[in-house]
Amino acid sequence: MFRRGQFELPSRRTLFLLSAFVSSVLVVVAESGVGPSNSSYCTESKECLQFDLVCRTEEYEVRRYSPTRWVSTDAEAYFMGVGAAMAFRRLYQYITGANEAGVEIEMTTPVLVKVPEETQMWEPAIYTLSFLLPSAFQHNPPTPTNDKLYFTDMPEMNVYVRSYGGWMLSITSRLHAHLLTKVLNRVGANYNHTHHYAVGYDSTEEQKKKRRLKKG
Repeated sequence: MFRRGQFELPSRRTLFLLSAFVSSVLVVVAESGVGPSNSSYCTESKECLQFDLVCRTEEYEVRRYSPTRWVSTDAEAYFMGVGAAMAFRRLYQYITGANEAGVEIEMTTPVLVKVPEETQMWEPAIYTLSFLLPSAFQHNPPTPTNDKLYFTDMPEMNVYVRSYGGWMLSITSRLHAHLLTKVLNRVGANYNHTHHYAVGYDSTEEQKKKRRLKKG
């Protein structure tokens, strides 16, 4: 997905708003959410984030994700693309050896950007970029040498998903978040209003791109 020495953001992405947590408690090991890349939109890494499709409409999907662990970092910026680029470099250094074990970690798919909903145009926002840890490091990842990096444990959850193509830009993220929000409000869905996620699946511009928004 990302070649050494390159720090571009992926062109194929998924944008989604975080849904409500699954109310029932299921016993699932963390690595069950990470598996072989065998889907049409996840082709440039050996492992990819797995999900179960709950239902699909013409305007969105509902997906269920198992618990997963990510390595994350925050960046303050006026635009999502700027903040994501700064954060990407730190995470890339981590997976290429900037960790206490000095090991290289396989790149996975997707790349996740947490985008706050309530922002002012004249004020910078905090964007959180996360790399999905491969199955071999889901339980015991090496500690980052950069103190700006930390681990994020995502619980099992259902999400609303809107797919679309294009580059990971603030304006397109906001547009598709608004479109999905409009649909979910129309059907009376209950979802998280504080943030959404822009999710990058592929770095090849020619391939089909996807975006998803999820609320719960």
